[in-house]
Amino acid sequence: MARQLRFTGTDSKVDGCPALHTDEGTGEIIVQGTPVTDPEDLAQLQHFGADEAAVAVPRELLVNRGPKEMERVSEIVDRATFRRLFETFKHTAWRLETRRGYASDREDPDFQAFLATGSSPCDFNDPWFVNIKAQTEAGKRVSRVRVADRPMTTEQRFLLDYARHNAAVGEDIRYLWREDAATLSAEDFWIFDSRLVALLHFDDADNITGIELITEPAEVVRYAMVRDAAMHNAVPFDQFAPTE
Repeated sequence: MARQLRFTGTDSKVDGCPALHTDEGTGEIIVQGTPVTDPEDLAQLQHFGADEAAVAVPRELLVNRGPKEMERVSEIVDRATFRRLFETFKHTAWRLETRRGYASDREDPDFQAFLATGSSPCDFNDPWFVNIKAQTEAGKRVSRVRVADRPMTTEQRFLLDYARHNAAVGEDIRYLWREDAATLSAEDFWIFDSRLVALLHFDDADNITGIELITEPAEVVRYAMVRDAAMHNAVPFDQFAPTE
C-alpha cells in the first residue's frame, strides 16, 4: 500500500530539492536529497546495509524544517484563552474559514436582520470591533480568506455582506471558490504571528467543540503554507461576485 506523504518543507529556492516529507501513517520523515554514491564515502558510514540509500542534505534543512518534537505539540484551551490571543498577538492574525455555515452566525441577531432585509446591521461598539480597530490602528494586520460554495449558502451570503463591517475596522477579507481551494486544507483555523495555530473543531451542527493550540514548528509551517497559497489566489470581498 502506498504511503500517504505530506510535504513538510524545503530550503531550496530553485527546484524544491532537497526537501522533507512526513509519512502520515507512520510519522517517519522521508529525506529527499542528493544520493551519496562514492564507494569511499559509503565505506565510512556505520551500520549501512546493502539495501539502504544515503542522501546528503544541508544542515539548515533539518534545523529549519525537521520536527522539533516527538509528538505534535498541542493544547486544548477555553474560549477566554482563545479570545486573549486577539489582544496579545504582535504582528498578524489570519483566518481560513472553510465551512458552509457557522452556528454562531445563525444565532446572531444581525443574521436574523439579514434574512429579513437582505442587509446586515452592525454595532461597532461590540468588543470584537473595538479590539480589532485598536489592533489594526496600531499597525497590526488581521486578515481572513473565506471559502465559498456555488451557489453560496445563506450563511455565506450573510458573511459576504457583513465583510464591509469587518473591513471598516481594518480587516482584510478575501474570498475563494471551493473548487479553487481544493489543494488547501479543509481545516478551519487562525494563525498568529506565524508561530501559533488555533485549530477550530466543529460538530455536524457547525458548533465549535474545541480550540486546539499548535506550536510545533513543522506543523505551524504547514498551516503558514496554506495561508500563503490562499492569500495568493483569493480576491478582496468587494471584487468577489457571488453566483446563483
